[in-house]
Amino acid sequence: MPQAIIHTIGTAIYFVFFLLFLWAQRIPGNHRGVGWWAAGVGFAFTARMMLIALLAWSGGAPLSVLYSMLILIEKYCLLMGMARFFDRLLPVRALLVALLLAEFWVVGCAALGASSFVRGLGAGLANAGLLLYAAWVAYTCRHRVTRHWLIVFTVVCIALAVHWTAAFPIIRVAPSWAQYGFLLGTVLVLAQYFCLLVLVFARTHQRLLEAKSKAMDLAFQDPLTGLNNQRYMQALFEDALLLANRSHQVTAILFIDLDHFKQVNDRGGHRVGDEVLKTVAERLRHVTRGTDICARLGGDEFAVVCPQLADADQARRVAEKLLEFLSEPYWVDGTAYQIGASIGISLYPSHAETLQGLLELADKAMYQIKRDGKHGYAMHGDAATC
Repeated sequence: MPQAIIHTIGTAIYFVFFLLFLWAQRIPGNHRGVGWWAAGVGFAFTARMMLIALLAWSGGAPLSVLYSMLILIEKYCLLMGMARFFDRLLPVRALLVALLLAEFWVVGCAALGASSFVRGLGAGLANAGLLLYAAWVAYTCRHRVTRHWLIVFTVVCIALAVHWTAAFPIIRVAPSWAQYGFLLGTVLVLAQYFCLLVLVFARTHQRLLEAKSKAMDLAFQDPLTGLNNQRYMQALFEDALLLANRSHQVTAILFIDLDHFKQVNDRGGHRVGDEVLKTVAERLRHVTRGTDICARLGGDEFAVVCPQLADADQARRVAEKLLEFLSEPYWVDGTAYQIGASIGISLYPSHAETLQGLLELADKAMYQIKRDGKHGYAMHGDAATC
């Protein structure tokens, strides 16, 4: 394949990659490192334009020098992008000094009239050194993002380093190999930047999943206690009903309202009140089963959904256990605060068949306890138990 076609195809593909990196940089959160890689591809694209011009202009020796300089800058941008993308502290000054020394070599050889072989060999070794360093950085970061693509990137960088080291000696012995060398180099560079694009979009996908998970937590969790909220209860309640229907068991709703909690806020302030609510949440988790759903409805009101209970008596035993644990002192900053709880109970399917209906009946049963002196439990339709 003629070199003009190779360079034209390579230049067009570099331009496409340049546009892709620019587009990826505009995705929120993708600014770290991607801009450097866009600049690197831009320098590679410009360097290939120099080669196309060189083929059309017989006196284009300065273009050959400029090509070598631009390719070295491209490798520097590659490393700077990796430093930002992987949050690695690289020896930036040392890399900049190495780049300047390589550039001075290229310019000096051209000024002193050295052969293109000498100039190219020095530039090739400099490129190889930067690529091997990039391979090492990628390999040491392989556990941070998609591992197999980083390993592929590492292998490609090593292959490119070998290519840069061997290209000029091979071309000196067999000049006809030059076009194959450029073709091989083009393929390897494109594979290199393709791996980087995959890493960029893999990280973007990971951030989207994390954002979605966080949004789900915010939608279904109480931010203070970490318990679920009523929306989450509603989402899982249908599953709880299916279990109850299949096994002919009951599902209990326990509506819990803390007693004397206002006195805690009046005595210790809202910060102390928040700490007490967090402790209440911890005790609810400790007392209930893994299959139960604990939720904070708001303020000092909580609810527990207990599926797969054998009968109403088992629901009463759960309420008694909750009363025991919730009545223990709450220690905040060395001070003990004593509160209690009033609990109302409703059962599916005997009392109601919807979560809202069951909550309303359990709420009414709880207020029966409040009217009778607080600290106790009552099941809908039964007398209060204190």
